Amino acid sequence: MPRFNLLLLAAVTLAGAVALVAPAVPAAVRYAALPRVPDGPVNLLLAGVTPKYLEHAPVWPWPAAPEDYTGITDTILVAQLRPGGEVRILSIPRDTWMNIPGWGYGKINGANPHGGPEMLVKAVQQLTGLPIDAHALLSLNALRDLTEAAGGVNLTVAKDLKYDDVAGKLHIDLKAGPQHLNGAQAEGFLRFRHDSEGDIGRVRRQQEFLAALTTRLKSPLNLWRVPAVVGALNRNASSDLSRQTVSEMLGALVGGPKVSAVRLPGTYGDGTWIPDQAGIRQLVRAQFSDPNDARTLSVALVNIDAPAGTARRLKARLEAAGYASVSIVNEARHASPGTTLSGDPGAARKLAAELGYGAPDRAAGAAGMALTVRLGADAK
Repeated sequence: MPRFNLLLLAAVTLAGAVALVAPAVPAAVRYAALPRVPDGPVNLLLAGVTPKYLEHAPVWPWPAAPEDYTGITDTILVAQLRPGGEVRILSIPRDTWMNIPGWGYGKINGANPHGGPEMLVKAVQQLTGLPIDAHALLSLNALRDLTEAAGGVNLTVAKDLKYDDVAGKLHIDLKAGPQHLNGAQAEGFLRFRHDSEGDIGRVRRQQEFLAALTTRLKSPLNLWRVPAVVGALNRNASSDLSRQTVSEMLGALVGGPKVSAVRLPGTYGDGTWIPDQAGIRQLVRAQFSDPNDARTLSVALVNIDAPAGTARRLKARLEAAGYASVSIVNEARHASPGTTLSGDPGAARKLAAELGYGAPDRAAGAAGMALTVRLGADAK
């Protein structure tokens, strides 16, 4: 082949490669992360934010307001990426009723508008007992852009879905059966909730969509679409993802992903999802806990011989560090020069190292608690 033709072919090939990779460049520049297999599971909170509309605009339907990620959350899930390439998803119904830290009783989808992602993270940690390593709030456009970037998704629609909301610019008309959904159709599939299943049906469809999207992107024929998918996520999200978290996420996904999904245990009634606390603890312990991470364990604090208020201050410190289940338990006070930790020896040693004091002990712990910290005179 003449030299000129070789140069031309190389230029065309390079231009094509640049065009393919270009959508992912902003994310790569932002995080500049190389894959690193994490030491344990990485828990990422994903939440889709409902758009707001300019209600005083002179046109109808009202146009959407600029996205500021302060709306209620339509979709809430925890994606746990494990070192072997497995992704475990815990879907949380948006109507889950709970005592939200810093606000009070209400539906969990109101945490974001009342206290931002920090309040939402605290609510999810309290509800599930899982420490959250990072969060990402997704705009409404993320669904369409993500699906279009992936070239659509193939899934089976269980039944006819039809709904029209002029003000919300939502028009759903999907027929039952196997479908190849484009971005607008996927948005309708995921947002539909106007039947007897309500929000629970939406949760099931979210899981079906994620499985279909993962299957599509795992195919060697669609690897070239991945940069565009990364770009779609980057321009439609607000997150606190650090370079280290992104590095660990990439490392966890190198071997997969293999996706499984479950719904938060509970019962539906009177327009709310009532969480089953015992069922949640059992599910998290069986499928999501990391035996080497003390943050996932229930911790009891007992003030044996420490200054007044020590247990309360330590509780706040541990919760700020991501410990999701910390309780103060009363026992008779007595002289004790040193703090002891009862429970799993490995977790006790790790927590003692984080505290900077205390030693593992074989004494029985508080009933129903994985770790018990008895605060002695050395407690800080």
